[in-house]
Amino acid sequence: MAAIADEGTFGRAAVRLGYTQSTVSQQIAALERAVGGPVFDRPGGPRPVRLTPLGAVVLGQGRELLARAQALADAVERFKSGDGRIDIGTFQSVSSVILPSVIRRLRDEHPGCDIRLSEEEPEQPRIGDLDLLFYDGRVDDDVECRKLLDDPYLLVARAGAFPDGPVPLELLDGAPMVAWPLTCAQPWMEEAIERGGARPRVVFRSAVNDTLLSMVRAGLGSAVLPWLAVRGAGADSDDRLRVHELRPSPPPREIYLHWRSGRTHSPLAGRAIEIAAEVAAGLTPPQS
Repeated sequence: MAAIADEGTFGRAAVRLGYTQSTVSQQIAALERAVGGPVFDRPGGPRPVRLTPLGAVVLGQGRELLARAQALADAVERFKSGDGRIDIGTFQSVSSVILPSVIRRLRDEHPGCDIRLSEEEPEQPRIGDLDLLFYDGRVDDDVECRKLLDDPYLLVARAGAFPDGPVPLELLDGAPMVAWPLTCAQPWMEEAIERGGARPRVVFRSAVNDTLLSMVRAGLGSAVLPWLAVRGAGADSDDRLRVHELRPSPPPREIYLHWRSGRTHSPLAGRAIEIAAEVAAGLTPPQS
């Protein structure tokens, strides 16, 4: 109908649309039956057809429908090309080291994408409405996952507190220590140190890496932190601190990326998984 109104004849509208003229006539006839009256006056001969008053009403609404249909087609095309929204759950270490590269590459490839992040590390995480969830361990939920890397534990101490090089675990026995709260992988790590023959004396706990390192600089105690946390906080480039490997080393924590089981990924989520795996593969933590 819009093509006929624009072109003035059924024949020219058919050429523009790639239909036969009889097909166009049949479609207009079906439309007129649906709305209960003629939408075009047909004077015959070379004179152009004209909209009837009913036709003007129908076409006015119809052009809005066409615009909305085009907007829908455009939105679907943008979605398929990687635009759209993605919700990602994360935690400190990943937020500092892995996610910046993931976000930068996603936004370079898909400038119109909408990335939403939430950072927390609950003891019993749930993926909920998130598209992707980073977590240091496997999530007990209906999820699939991809292991990104092993993240070894390192000792961070004031410069001069221990000799250079790897530190025997036994030297931590009774030593003052600042540490994360007893959530997530922390109890497991502390139990591994105890099994290795050392019982550090924990004098302060905080979930904030920068706070723990400030206390190490102040001389309150040393800290055993994963490599991602050490790197993300810049501890390895601080001349007031020394980063040591432990001998024997506690087993590394494992970093996973999770998503809901059986869910079809959006192109953006699928690409985020690929990039996260590439970024993690490019990291080189010390071998435990």
